[in-house]
Amino acid sequence: MMQRPPFRPEEYSLKETRPHLGGHAAGDKLTSTYDLVEQMQYLYVRVVKAKELPNMDITGSCDPYVEVKLGNYKGATRFFEKNNHPEWNQVFAFSKERIQASFVEIVVKDKDLIKDDFIGRVTFDLNEVPKRVPPDSPLAPQWYRLEDRNGHKVKGELMLAVWMGTQADEAFPDAWHSDAASVHGGDGLASIRSKVYLTPKLWYLRVNVIEAQDLIPNDKTRFPEVYVKAMLGNQVLRTRVSPARTLNPMWNEDLMFVAAEPFEEHLILSVEDRVAPGKDEVVGRTVISLQHVPRRLDHRLLTSQWYNLEKHVMIDGEQKKETKFSSRIHLRICLEGGYHVLDESTHYSSDLRPTAKPLWKPSIGILELGILTAQGLLPMKTKDGCGTTDAYCVAKYGQKWVRTRTIIDSFTPKWNEQYTWEVYDPCTVITIGVFDNCHLNGGDKANGARDTRIGKVRIRLSTLETDRVYTHSYPLIVLTPAGVKKMGEVQLAVRFTCSSLLNMMHLYSQPLLPKMHYVHPLSVMQVDNLRRQATNIVSTRLGRAEPPLRKEIVEYMLDVDSHMWSMRKSKANFFRIMGVLSPLISVAKWFDQICLWRNPLTTILIHVLFVILVLYPELILPTIFLYLFLIGVWYYRWRPRQPPHMDTRLSHAETAHPDELDEEFDTFPTSRQPDIVRMRYDRLRSVAGRIQTVVGDLATQGERLQSLLSWRDPRATALFVVFCFIAAIVLYVTPFRVVVFLAGLYVLRHPRFRYKMPSVPLNFFRRLPARTDSML
Repeated sequence: MMQRPPFRPEEYSLKETRPHLGGHAAGDKLTSTYDLVEQMQYLYVRVVKAKELPNMDITGSCDPYVEVKLGNYKGATRFFEKNNHPEWNQVFAFSKERIQASFVEIVVKDKDLIKDDFIGRVTFDLNEVPKRVPPDSPLAPQWYRLEDRNGHKVKGELMLAVWMGTQADEAFPDAWHSDAASVHGGDGLASIRSKVYLTPKLWYLRVNVIEAQDLIPNDKTRFPEVYVKAMLGNQVLRTRVSPARTLNPMWNEDLMFVAAEPFEEHLILSVEDRVAPGKDEVVGRTVISLQHVPRRLDHRLLTSQWYNLEKHVMIDGEQKKETKFSSRIHLRICLEGGYHVLDESTHYSSDLRPTAKPLWKPSIGILELGILTAQGLLPMKTKDGCGTTDAYCVAKYGQKWVRTRTIIDSFTPKWNEQYTWEVYDPCTVITIGVFDNCHLNGGDKANGARDTRIGKVRIRLSTLETDRVYTHSYPLIVLTPAGVKKMGEVQLAVRFTCSSLLNMMHLYSQPLLPKMHYVHPLSVMQVDNLRRQATNIVSTRLGRAEPPLRKEIVEYMLDVDSHMWSMRKSKANFFRIMGVLSPLISVAKWFDQICLWRNPLTTILIHVLFVILVLYPELILPTIFLYLFLIGVWYYRWRPRQPPHMDTRLSHAETAHPDELDEEFDTFPTSRQPDIVRMRYDRLRSVAGRIQTVVGDLATQGERLQSLLSWRDPRATALFVVFCFIAAIVLYVTPFRVVVFLAGLYVLRHPRFRYKMPSVPLNFFRRLPARTDSML
């Protein structure tokens, strides 16, 4: 068995931090735009263009580029061939904490095969560089005469702007950063910059296949067995084979798809004839553009339409459309705007709005997230013989995804980037993931490199107090085949601001999902299939952005594999259920102790309370609610002061057996040896057998309740009916208070008046028949 390190709870705990947010500690009150992150100072150099550069080559031309030098850091623009008036318009950013020089040098050079020629330079003393703080307008660039190395003026001028700023500057996202000096090429630089992504607008497409008319099968000697196959992109659905084997078949069956705006694929419907097992022939097909499909906001039926079916025949080896073909298909097609298209797990939903914008309710607040730093990241890959990590963060809430810039070769990266989202429902979750960038130089595309997941954080907005800034360091925990592992910590600042407390409180009385989910609910199987299709569409569309948000990132953020079975999750959910039921079990045990008079004083007090409630039954409900109120006020002292985070104990991650983890990370279908699969199957059978027994026992108790009046056991039902008749007469005659009083005294009677054998009602109930006799 594999040896595990000792479990240390503090290693996986949440830690409160006190960063200097917004630079207020330094007395700078002008950085309120980025008030949830630490202020970072940068030296910005904007190289705009040059003019009247001298010819340097023998051919009488100039291939200019600009090199910006600051101490040990050096950045260069792209070069232009044979251009004396080039225009670059590139920005360079140097972190102030890494500056080890007193001046910055901007050098114009001529690109050459052997050695680049010096054309001229411009230098700036860092003490003289102006400071710019948004919302000031950008600093206007100026023309500067080039100088030689001795300070003498030479031919040519360079347009520049140099200033000191922060990460709130508009030039920050697109700047070349000095900490990314090892990254070359346009693709590499694009892959490390911060970006905001918007997921496509998703719709449910409902295709109601009603009937077809005047079909012309290829084989006219037999009645066709036809069905309809519908395709939208890579989504393929089929109706059942029409039960009526005629040339006018009927189905009246709904097919549901996920479509994304802008609509790039067409809906292709084909009527096919099953001529033999495994062999189908196309009778006719039609292509429908989604641009013209009507959209509905509620459950009212739309007008159905007839569509002509086209048939293609082979003529001289080419497929051509047959013109004289009059078969038709009757359809009712619409884009459902009243549903919310689920593309993430329902437990971690960040958006619950319907697709149609007219159905959206006003936002209730603003969510602000400051992604500060990470600490103690582990090396994720090897570079030049040393472990290294190039970390970036992705945050997802609603339709807006954000990606921070990549910090190159650092185990303690500092991002200090701030983002904002509108909030429409407080019972939603924001997800923040940390990843290692494996696509820095653009050369890893061919070998299928994948960005590595470092860890993930989820925060439910309803657990946050409004207008409070939460600054915590969250553990980044991942589960590997070797066990649970802490990959480091990420420091976040979160603030949830509510615009109207009354509106937010009103939302707690509203349904979680839009109305259509309850008026015309989708089946569990439909929801699972549609969610898988929605996830594929989102990952495909985000993967086509520049820089792409790759498939492995999107799937990890959307918890695509959360539905996969594992022994660890089953045990964790079992103990969650036991944790929920334990208070009820504790109350039952406490009441049993009362009935057995283990503590006479407590039992007497319960008797007094019981007598008061019997004499004054109108006090029962007020007493219950007052008791709940007092419990809630009492627990207020121990209310959670921290947002939720990944809990390894709750997940049973640290106690999982190595073979259980290996089974959880196994592929589907399995890639393990047959003897291992057989062992796991036997284990699963034993666990499922116990679950089957428990479910069967619960069903048995319910069936015994049903059999009280079903006359399945005529004698038992007769006894119960007679008892009910006698009880009705007694209850009519006897005051209700007396009945409750006597029943309570009987339940609370002293142990010397009790029998050790089960009671008569319990014996009677256990003798009632269940349907287990009919089980094979």
